[in-house]
Order: sequence, then C-alpha cells, then structure tokens
Amino acid sequence: MSEAPLLFDRRLLRQRRARFAAEIEERKVLLAYVAREIAERIEIMLRAFPRALDLGAYRGLLGRTVADLPSVGDVMYAESVLAYARRCPAPAVVCDEDVLPFKDGAFNLIVSGLALHRVNDLPGSLIQVRRALAPDGLFMAAVLGAKALTELRQCLLKAEEEIDGGVSPRVAPFGDVRAYGALLQRAGFALPVADAEEIEVVYPSPRAFMEEIRALGGGNVLMARSKKPLSRRTLARAEELYRSRYGTPDGKVTATFQFVFMSGWAPDPSQQKPLKPGSARNRLADALNTAEQSGGAKAGFLKSRSKE
Repeated sequence: MSEAPLLFDRRLLRQRRARFAAEIEERKVLLAYVAREIAERIEIMLRAFPRALDLGAYRGLLGRTVADLPSVGDVMYAESVLAYARRCPAPAVVCDEDVLPFKDGAFNLIVSGLALHRVNDLPGSLIQVRRALAPDGLFMAAVLGAKALTELRQCLLKAEEEIDGGVSPRVAPFGDVRAYGALLQRAGFALPVADAEEIEVVYPSPRAFMEEIRALGGGNVLMARSKKPLSRRTLARAEELYRSRYGTPDGKVTATFQFVFMSGWAPDPSQQKPLKPGSARNRLADALNTAEQSGGAKAGFLKSRSKE
C-alpha cells in the first residue's frame, strides 16, 4: 500500500518560520485570541490538570496563558523550530508536531494553537496526542478552518490568472469543522467536539496582512507549489484587487479567519457512554408528546397531541 503524498514541505516551513522568530511577539493578535479562547474553555472544567503540554508553542503564549489557571500545574513546551523553543519557558523540547517523543500517559492536558493544520499526517499526530494523554486527559486545539484566508486565496488566483495566464496553489487548503471532528473520532478520542468561530481582523494594508501570515507559518510551503516566485507585477495586482474588494473607508483592509476548536478526552472507564439500543425505560414518543408509528409506516410528519 503506497503512502499518501505529502502536502507540506516541512523542512521549508521550519526554515521560513525561523526567520520570523525575533518578531513573533509583535504578531501575536491571532495567537492571543486563540490562547484566551482555549484558556476560557479549560477554566470551566471542574478538574485539575497537573501536567500539561503546549504543542507547536511558538514562543509559548498559549502555554503561559493556560499555566495561569488555578487548575493547571506544570507546563512543558514543544516546538519544531529551535529559535522558538528557546523563547519558551523551561522546560521546552524541539520536535515535530507529528513525531512526538513523549511516553504514553505523560500529560493530563495537551493544548495546541494554530500549529496542527500544517502537519502532513494529522490523523497520525492526533493518535500520538491521544496516547500521550493519561486516561481521562483532555486535548484542546485551535486550527484554521476551510473559510480562513478566502479573500487572499481569491485575489492571488485572480491576479495570477490575469498576469501570468495560469494559476498555481498559493494558499494551503484547510479542513472544515466536520472533517476535524471526524479525525478526532478516528484517532480514538472520547467525547470528541469540533466547533468553528470566525473573526474579522483589520490590517493597514494587504502587504502587512501577508507578512503576518508568513510570520505565523502560513506562507506557501505546499509541495505542489510553483517553484517560480510570484512576480512583483502579479503581487501588485493581487494587492490592488484586495484593496478594491476588501478595503475599508479609511484605507485599511479586512481579513476573515475561521478557527476550528477541537477537543477530546483520552478514553477512561469512568466516562459517560451511550446507552445500548433497547435499554431505554421510557418511550421517545411519550417524551416528545407525539403519536408513534410503526417502522413500516409511510414517512411523514407526525401531528402532536394537544395537552389538557
């Protein structure tokens, strides 16, 4: 059985991300949003997490935010780029997000912010995350969703078509919320949940927006990318299109980000499980106050009985 083709050039991704390590603190708007959202979700959990991991940590903003919660104990940081790992609090390790060096059951909590959507083997990565969790441990992550960066993708494709007479992939595809939810289930997580949120961010210019995307590892590192750099003329046309379509009255531009938040638990006998078929003590029809039809009846709407 042949292996699936690689989507991302991970080596190139690490090289490009390393260039922006010194300025990542200045480009933390999206990371800070994700960190606050994940921390708020963890805070409502009525349990303690003595050992936590921030996976794909950048400079550790998510891990630091989670570490401030009373329910969270020691936090370890994992980054694929040494320059970022050095900016994380200790202890920090260097490893790819899909090749984890941790023993089974090492953590009670694993969080990840805007890192896992760029791994080549996300199902394999999620399986390793689940194994690294202790029984009844929690995994919570944020990744980019299918609707993220649609404005940029459209403008780059249109500009390249106009100027160069053809198009090549410039912005990576992202999964939708259903696909991420299915992957959690496939990886063996209990009680998997995936939900999406969209935010609109204002940038001074299309160029400033694109620079932030590159700093966060969102540059074009697709294996199927064109090896020919985008020409200045094509880039200028893409910026012109972006301003005309998504400009604000004060000369700035907007960009839409869709975040998919994933959560799941390492299986444990103490967790709730669905009832076995036929084990219910009360009829669903009685609970809904409706008439019951036999399985062979013709499909249709049921009329509700009026209550006295």
